[in-house]
Amino acid sequence: MIKRKELDDGLVLLKEKLIEMGSRVEQSLSDAMQALQDVDADRARAIIAEDKKLNQLEESIDELGARMIATQQPVAKDLRRILIAFKMAGDLERMGDLSVDIAKVVVRLEGQKLIKPLIDLPRMAEIAGQMIHESIDSYVHENVNLACKMAQDDDQVDALFSEVIRDLFELMIENPSTITQAGLISFVGRYIERIADHATNIGESVVYLVTGKRPELNM
Repeated sequence: MIKRKELDDGLVLLKEKLIEMGSRVEQSLSDAMQALQDVDADRARAIIAEDKKLNQLEESIDELGARMIATQQPVAKDLRRILIAFKMAGDLERMGDLSVDIAKVVVRLEGQKLIKPLIDLPRMAEIAGQMIHESIDSYVHENVNLACKMAQDDDQVDALFSEVIRDLFELMIENPSTITQAGLISFVGRYIERIADHATNIGESVVYLVTGKRPELNM
């Protein structure tokens, strides 16, 4: 009974750490997009500096999970919960890195005016942020339907990214002086698209946790 309680306590702690990681990543993406819209390099630098806290959380999840496997010897679904926590932490850490990449673009744009109003990119970031939140919720509540919703949301992000690239390409043709900034903005779109992919990975992990079978939501 004591060992079971220790395992349950460890699983709760893992869940709490993943929720914190998800919240930090969601906020980082939102802040990065706002920094881009305002071309606020100081805010972007603050986002970059905060990234180390996310890395520390990932390390603490890896250490806790490894200790639980070594000392509690979990099996079946309990073992899957720990293994999936490792993967989720990796996906969340990568999302944090991609938010930092957006912030680094803002730093490179310091002192410039945006070549066009940002419309589709903020919408992409909004959907991706919702995906981060819902992917963690799907894990916490082991909600397969919510996990599978990631695929539909990812399709929306992909469609918006195509619009972004098309608009930027037309702008570059019309005005070659915009090429450098347009290229940087296109990178931001790609970073957000990758964040959505990682959220979809979490959805796949949740389906695997609940059913024991791994689907392919990233098509």
